[in-house]
Amino acid sequence: MKKTFWLLLLLICTSAAAQQSTASKYVQLYKDAAIRQMNKNGVPASIILGVAMHESGSGTSKIAKYLNNHFGMKGRNNSSEIKSAYKGYESTEESYEDFIGALKRHQKFNMLFSKFSDSDYMGWAIGIQRGGYAASKTWARQVIAIIKKYELYKYDNQNISFIKPVDSPQEETMTSQTEASPTTVYRVKRGDTLLDIAKKFDTSVKVIKKKNNLRTANLRLGQKLEI
Repeated sequence: MKKTFWLLLLLICTSAAAQQSTASKYVQLYKDAAIRQMNKNGVPASIILGVAMHESGSGTSKIAKYLNNHFGMKGRNNSSEIKSAYKGYESTEESYEDFIGALKRHQKFNMLFSKFSDSDYMGWAIGIQRGGYAASKTWARQVIAIIKKYELYKYDNQNISFIKPVDSPQEETMTSQTEASPTTVYRVKRGDTLLDIAKKFDTSVKVIKKKNNLRTANLRLGQKLEI
């Protein structure tokens, strides 16, 4: 029984290490392409990489390997190696650009380009989910978890309002699932209200007040809030 347990534990550890290695290699291979697309189109490089890694298993899916399709976009392909209804691309970066193009073409996502900066990966992830990109209610949290785990936010154009995300032991669980919701620290800007911030991060005024021990809704310019 002991032998079986240790063998199972070894297999789990080996699998986790392999997954970590695959993800790290993916980031090194494609971070420059993601940065180019960010500078060209305004979508954070962390979002491009994080969504692609989530959707393609860090480039291990069949359509990623044979079609350079990292987002599951439907369309034509000329591949002789795989029969698929998914679109084929000449390169991974072309897939990145088409994903961004799809966001621009749909009204529910197009507004994100003017609403969020190329450093606000949290806002982008939540906005894309709320626009109906994925059926899963935990999709944004999963993408944000990938961004945090591999520190993909390092590749974004970090402006003065950006603060490195931190994990809080007092985070509230957003669902009954065991996965805790990601936490970030937001610096209050001119004109911000608690209601505006709550809507931006898909949470509530009550939760923000509780996390930050706020007795009133009054905010100070530059004040740091855990979201």
